[in-house]
Amino acid sequence: MNARLAAWRQHGGARLRAMQEADLDRVLAIEQSAYAFPWTAGIFRDCLRSGYGCWVLDRDGEIVGYGVVSVAAGEAHLLNLCIAPRAQGQGLGRHLLGRLIELARWQRAERIFLEVRPSNPRAIALYHAMGFNEIGRRPRYYPAAQGREDALVMARELLDPA
Repeated sequence: MNARLAAWRQHGGARLRAMQEADLDRVLAIEQSAYAFPWTAGIFRDCLRSGYGCWVLDRDGEIVGYGVVSVAAGEAHLLNLCIAPRAQGQGLGRHLLGRLIELARWQRAERIFLEVRPSNPRAIALYHAMGFNEIGRRPRYYPAAQGREDALVMARELLDPA
């Protein structure tokens, strides 16, 4: 059995598919349940219309997660990655991130970047486990309850090790 089929079975048949505008209500519901400062419908629509890689993780017809990636000039930028809070802890975030990395490689990206809140240790641990390293910090990047929060900038090389 190949690795992709094994991963599909391990994650309850969750499959990656392109996000559609019809998915936005469910995507927004997940975004709002997961984040204190969620993206708006307009941000998601702009990403779809700009041609960014907008993907949903679908399990039995239900969206359980999504990701948004921009790829240009040999670089990918993970703009958003989210698993529905009730579906977290099942390996879906790792599965989704792995698929997004594969897609960035397929588009000939040589490295992938992301920002993450220092107050999100689960996400930081996932990114480290998936080969990302901290390369910098963006001061006052994110809105926060008490003003602004820095962002950790992380990156991973996507070149084949061969």
